[in-house]
Amino acid sequence: MSTPFYVSPQQAMADRAEYARKGIARGRSVVVLTYADGIVFVAENTSRALHKVSEIYDRIAFAAVGRYNEFENLRIGGVRYADLRGYSYDRADVNARGLANVYAQTLGTIFSSTGEKPYEVELIVAEVGKSPQDDQIYRLTPDGSVVDEQHTVAVGGNSESIGTYLEQRHTEGLTLPEALKLAVEGLARDPNGGQARTLTQDQLEVAVLDRGRWQQRKFKRLVGAQLGRLLAGDETATGDQEDEPADG
Repeated sequence: MSTPFYVSPQQAMADRAEYARKGIARGRSVVVLTYADGIVFVAENTSRALHKVSEIYDRIAFAAVGRYNEFENLRIGGVRYADLRGYSYDRADVNARGLANVYAQTLGTIFSSTGEKPYEVELIVAEVGKSPQDDQIYRLTPDGSVVDEQHTVAVGGNSESIGTYLEQRHTEGLTLPEALKLAVEGLARDPNGGQARTLTQDQLEVAVLDRGRWQQRKFKRLVGAQLGRLLAGDETATGDQEDEPADG
């Protein structure tokens, strides 16, 4: 009888992490930045139906890269968790930290299981606060690790170089057009130092958590003429007049 091939637990975990990392790296990036009036999400995404950025609850939104079916399952689970907790207790009891912990437990369990492959996803959970100091952004890796990010974060694709670019140029108090311009510049840059690409609004999925929005739900997508005006630097295009349904 042949001896079973032995792989140390450390090597097995390293192999699973590398498998997930390669899957995530094939996807195009998503960036999240704070600005004066909230948090902006910008993803390179040409699909109008398969969203990388979505609403979870009143002040909470979700962004993801990787396998769509896997992060969509996680998104749905997050919405159910938030709805149940808000209904059972109080809407104020639903927060990004609690949701990040739930996602961390789910991802960690799947990553450690020998019976299934790890999820090829990387997540961002963000909550807009009553003031910029209260904003929360969490990044979750496939092994269930949670990182508390400050002001900027990038996941997927060339996230390391994009993240460095954003950190070096982000300042507090940016307007929405300024933050949007910075995010698009980060997504468009060549990590090898070549000429930056040109990204049009048709290649972008953009949404915000707007703390000044009068509705209880602070999430809104930026599309069409409004997005075009913001990309052009129009400071007057930040209102709700051209807004579509909160997560339409």
